[in-house]
Amino acid sequence: MSFLIIDTAVTYPAGDLAGSATILSSTPLPNGRFAILTDSTPFHPIDPRWPDQGPDTGIIVAAGYPYDVLDCVIGATDGNELFVGNEIPVRRGAPGWAFVVVHILDEPMVIGSVVDLSVEPERRRGLSVGHTACHVAALALNATFSPRWHKDVRVDGIGNPDFDQVAIESSRIVPDGAVDKYRLGKSLRKKGFDSDGLARDLPMLAAQANELLARWVAAGSRVQLEVDGPGLTDLRTWSCELPTGTQRIPCGGTHLDSLSEVSQITISFHYDEAAGSLTMKTTATRAQ
Repeated sequence: MSFLIIDTAVTYPAGDLAGSATILSSTPLPNGRFAILTDSTPFHPIDPRWPDQGPDTGIIVAAGYPYDVLDCVIGATDGNELFVGNEIPVRRGAPGWAFVVVHILDEPMVIGSVVDLSVEPERRRGLSVGHTACHVAALALNATFSPRWHKDVRVDGIGNPDFDQVAIESSRIVPDGAVDKYRLGKSLRKKGFDSDGLARDLPMLAAQANELLARWVAAGSRVQLEVDGPGLTDLRTWSCELPTGTQRIPCGGTHLDSLSEVSQITISFHYDEAAGSLTMKTTATRAQ
């Protein structure tokens, strides 16, 4: 089977939940399922390199028959073979390769047919709330941890040392929230972060961060995704216009349009001093 060497056009950055597309390929997988490629899609796939936001679910309707989309993941092809998820052997932008959204179904589909794609809206909404809250919480974290730096490091859009980006180990977006883990080992100390007394101070730091988050939510700050093009690998940048400054970071996820869509964002900490690991749990409450 041959594959088109062209990135999938994605419409989820604009918030789309539905769309029509043409089936480009229907490839059997070793587990008995099928990898379905379309020329465009509203489905957000999980990224194997940084799997923070999980995949959309939903259906693809062909000739009136709904096919359940069981999973959705980034794949890549050189025109001769399709590589899915962790099997991808090249980086994005590699010459002669296309990066594609792979819809995983239990059944094959007819190549060349025009279908309707529909994303399950409640899961998408929950993940969008969680992803926006995650980024905003990271900025509050940076602000409250700022006094603990005694060397110059990269700063965020507000001007605070970017603890989140310097120390992040993993991030998982969940409906209406997120769980982020940070490394607080020797490497971070060498960069200038002082973790002495952190366990003692964490309740105070969480309270400070939550007070700051409450002010930002009350301001109803604007959120947007700036996109360089429709392709899956085109740069997308998350930005939020907070009262204290505007943060802009590359992000391939889905988001809210404004902090006015939530009534509260709060964080809590768990510090494993022996392991040198800090976990931040973010919880968002949707506005009524």
